[in-house]
Amino acid sequence: MTVTVVPTDPTLLRERFDAELAAFLNRQGPGWSDGAPGAVLAVLHRFVLAGGKRLRPLFCYWGWRGFGGPDGTPIVAAAAALELFHAFALIHDDILDGSDRRRGEPSVHRLFADLHARSSWRGDPEAYGRNAALLCGDLCAAWSDQMFHECGLSTEQVRRGYAVFALMRAEVIAGEYLDLVSAVGDGSVATALTVIRMKAARYTVTRPVQMGAALAGADPASVEALAEFGDPLGDAFQLRDDLLGVFGDPAVTGKSNLDDLREGKPTVLMALTRAAADPAQSARLRALVGNPELDVAGAAELRRIIEATGARDHVERMIRVRADEARAALDRVPLTEPARAALADLAARAVRRHH
Repeated sequence: MTVTVVPTDPTLLRERFDAELAAFLNRQGPGWSDGAPGAVLAVLHRFVLAGGKRLRPLFCYWGWRGFGGPDGTPIVAAAAALELFHAFALIHDDILDGSDRRRGEPSVHRLFADLHARSSWRGDPEAYGRNAALLCGDLCAAWSDQMFHECGLSTEQVRRGYAVFALMRAEVIAGEYLDLVSAVGDGSVATALTVIRMKAARYTVTRPVQMGAALAGADPASVEALAEFGDPLGDAFQLRDDLLGVFGDPAVTGKSNLDDLREGKPTVLMALTRAAADPAQSARLRALVGNPELDVAGAAELRRIIEATGARDHVERMIRVRADEARAALDRVPLTEPARAALADLAARAVRRHH
């Protein structure tokens, strides 16, 4: 019996990304001085390799292949470096949001806080957990830079890709700051859309696929044209994420569906809900959204209000419109096969997902 391996299968690529990540992480420990914090290496090894969709490496890889780049270990390693930067962003985001779960497991700051408490160390376990996690996030950011530069591509190729990498890093941090500002700002749909474009859309799709194209030597016009595909798709991805944060099943998403509501996260979903709410609904929104003690019954009431205002359906329509824009833009970019088919498949998976 002959088994045909489909080259666009994302599962096979994820396994290769993970193998490169594991090899890189395993090389870090022996180079540390005596007395180096083994707990940091253990926690990050587990966090980085425990699950995840590997979307950013996938978009980077297929951006490379779409402009004639060959398959091989160097591009797999370069793309996998994005996952270390993603780990940095997730660790810091969980601290800022006060989220205790990530991918079905305790978040990094929670792990260190629990370690402090179990060890009966002096001081505040929560502060220790936050501070240790901040340092872990910083280390992941540094490692992503190192892994990218050591991927095995030529100096010129790395230089081209790194220009996009640097832009992506700045945008993510700016987006996080805008997210903080929006939490105390006007709460408008326009502001929420700006946040997701800066904080999530470009960092999830646009910059990774542009990075792959730039590494492969795509001309500037083609690299720029990929934004017409990546920006709306990234928006749709984050809009789906915001819906899952409220309506998703925690057993599937690996994250609480109370956190966003307790935090009062200023999402497009909540901005639309507030804009369409009647006086009675508005009063309940003020009482429940952002309440750190929000219980299951209160969250269920909020979900009923969100659906009654039509906000959930509105976001679903926004997702469909942006997904259609992305598909149309993909047809206009001069990509080779099988990259075009693989990117189309990734786009569909990104907006239809349940986790």
